[in-house]
Amino acid sequence: MATAKSKAEKEYDDIPGTFVFDAERSRQGYHLNMFCMSLMKAENRKAFKENEAKYLDKFPLTPEQREAILKREYNRMLELGGNIYFTAKLGATDGHAFQHLAAVMTGSSQQAYADMMLNGGRSVEGNRSKSGGDQPKPAKAKAGKPTSKSKGKKRG
Repeated sequence: MATAKSKAEKEYDDIPGTFVFDAERSRQGYHLNMFCMSLMKAENRKAFKENEAKYLDKFPLTPEQREAILKREYNRMLELGGNIYFTAKLGATDGHAFQHLAAVMTGSSQQAYADMMLNGGRSVEGNRSKSGGDQPKPAKAKAGKPTSKSKGKKRG
């Protein structure tokens, strides 16, 4: 009996520290994201702050999603299907600016994160590939347009 793969591997899965919010993650994180969106209403933020665990009972979250929310593990929430724009609503509920969340997610202080971004962002060196393929892949030629290899060659 063959077992189905839980997730088809995609080329962008090789980018370190990155969880691309694709259709699969959208489905996986639907209830997590709906929880976060519920925090747009003042009465829901109030109820959540009064008893976080009880409020989360309203959503059919996985145990992993629930734990990530309660521990404010933002990177884990993204891994489990959270959308950065939705999870930011949890941070805002806690009184944090997006820059604070980004700093937490990158393991730096808010000032260090701000300084890094003002200086051009994080270096791509060592951040392109988990597998060691740190060189960017050549762009694929579009159909019908000659490439440097095909220029001047007769087609037949």
